[in-house]
Amino acid sequence: MEWKGRRQSRNVEDRRGQRGGGGGLMVGGGLGVGGIIVVIIVMLLGGNPGDLLNGSTSTSTTQTQTAGSYQGTAEQEELADFVSVVLADTEDVWGQVFKEKGMTYRNPKLVLFTDSVQSACGTANSAVGPFYCPGDEKLYIDLSFYDELKQRFKAPGDFAMAYVVAHEVGHHVQNLLGTSGKVDSLRRKLSETEYNKYSVKLELQADYYAGVWAHYEQGKNLLEQGDLDEALTAASAVGDDSIQLQSRGYVVPDSFTHGTSEQRKSWFYKGFENGTIEGGDTFGGSLR
Repeated sequence: MEWKGRRQSRNVEDRRGQRGGGGGLMVGGGLGVGGIIVVIIVMLLGGNPGDLLNGSTSTSTTQTQTAGSYQGTAEQEELADFVSVVLADTEDVWGQVFKEKGMTYRNPKLVLFTDSVQSACGTANSAVGPFYCPGDEKLYIDLSFYDELKQRFKAPGDFAMAYVVAHEVGHHVQNLLGTSGKVDSLRRKLSETEYNKYSVKLELQADYYAGVWAHYEQGKNLLEQGDLDEALTAASAVGDDSIQLQSRGYVVPDSFTHGTSEQRKSWFYKGFENGTIEGGDTFGGSLR
């Protein structure tokens, strides 16, 4: 992806090197390998920490960049710059898409952290993977996840990480459109198995919206050879079936919360081809 020298978002809050802060449950802390894997399955690439935590739901509208004293390696700092450019691009794309629909897009904030972090959804550690909290409209990413993508999930490349950011922004789009709230309202009405089906549809739609963003990036000639394949590889690698096979050796479809590898890859590609909000109705009208 062509990104160096381009605009970086001002909506980045750098909390790297800071302690996660008070209150709440430390997700994954003390759970052991099996527990951490369950957390990853539930939350990896888009899960809501509020599903597992009893955090507050206060909102924050601050949108200024916080300069942290943390200084990472040259590679880490370059990655921080990269995700900031990706976030800026999502602001441009979704701002345009919403404007064309007669709506106003409200930019989310991206929080960079190390080890653990406090959000409006509770306290979480790096084991949960990247996540979006609707309570404060912020994306949370520990940049060490990039190494996880490359090493554990065999999904290297800068556009694999760009897909991660775009997927979390997809959850923000769902929040602004009211989709997330509708799905969350079903939690108390359905069995866990039935609710999981809606969770999968929500995640696949976020994958679709990530594809919509990539569609616009291609239109601006910002994609390089191999970028699309990197994103598709990442989407496939974090499918529920792939993660469960890796961690358990077998799959339990009723426990899927994000979709299979094939589904995630397919919906991302649909968004990439269509480039419209309308093409991403993974719910088939069931939320209306």
